[in-house]
Formats: sequence, structure tokens, C-alpha cells
Amino acid sequence: MKMVSAIIKPFKLDEVREALSGMGVQGITVTEVKGFGRQKGHTELYRGAEYVVDFLPKVKIEAAVSDELVERVIEAIEGAARTGKIGDGKIFVTDLEQVVRIRTGETGKEAL
Repeated sequence: MKMVSAIIKPFKLDEVREALSGMGVQGITVTEVKGFGRQKGHTELYRGAEYVVDFLPKVKIEAAVSDELVERVIEAIEGAARTGKIGDGKIFVTDLEQVVRIRTGETGKEAL
């Protein structure tokens, strides 16, 4: 089992969610986050004053998936989230040692 985490542009969330749902991913967790990478932030003009925006708004999506689905999930996120411009985001994949469904006590793949 793997935990797939993706940091994407907020306006791409619906497309990514639909792509993951369409391939059978049962659930995702979405968090609004802020950060920067190569984009480094930018400056904005507000009421005549210039402000430096260091952290850009992003969305973090997390999905626990079986080993068989990992590559397809990565491809689906990449395809749905890509704009071709800087700041499209990153995908991280980590091992999951154990998953437990609290309501039923199911563990492993059955808990996904």
C-alpha cells in the first residue's frame, strides 16, 4: 500500500478528483496549503502599495492506494493537474505500513 500526496494548483482540484474517482480511488483527503518552490512567490499591487507574496496558495491531495494502482494514480494526477507552466506541483509516494478502518477494525487493503 502507498500514500500518494500531490501538491497542485487550486483550480485543478476538480479535474484531479474526477480523474481519481473515474479510476476507482475510493477516497481522498484535501487540504488547503501554502508554499513555494521554483516559483518563489510574486509581488502584488493593492491600493497603490506593492506587497510581496512569499507563499502561494496550493491544494494538497492525499490518497491511500494499493500497490497495483500507484502508477495509474500518478499518471491520472499528472494528466489532470498539468498546465505546462511553472508551479504545477509535485507528487510524493510513500509506503504505508498499516491501515485500519476505525468503524469495522478492518486492516490492510480491506481498509482502503
